[in-house]
Amino acid sequence: MTHSRSQSGQASVETVAVIPFLILAALAAWQIALAGHALWLTAGAARTAARAETVGANPERAARSALPDSMERGLSVERRREGGIRVRVKLPLLSRRWRSPVYLSAASSLGRER
Repeated sequence: MTHSRSQSGQASVETVAVIPFLILAALAAWQIALAGHALWLTAGAARTAARAETVGANPERAARSALPDSMERGLSVERRREGGIRVRVKLPLLSRRWRSPVYLSAASSLGRER
């Protein structure tokens, strides 16, 4: 009986040792998903800003309206020399208290005829 108890105890210790790595992997996967979603939203904001510029509206205001409030901090909208708009935002992190040093950007133009 002692042999089976020691094996059961060892399995419990191994399980407890693996849990932090599982949590870390889940947090990393969530951050990757968050980054992908943020890039998708940034591309949508760039398209919205390019449409606004085409009709003579304010592209920065249009880009802000296409983004959630949490992503508006650090937003920059610039007109590109070759035409179109580039939108740049800070990468959101898992915790809002942390500041991201990474920026995401997307560009869009509506393919004007030359």
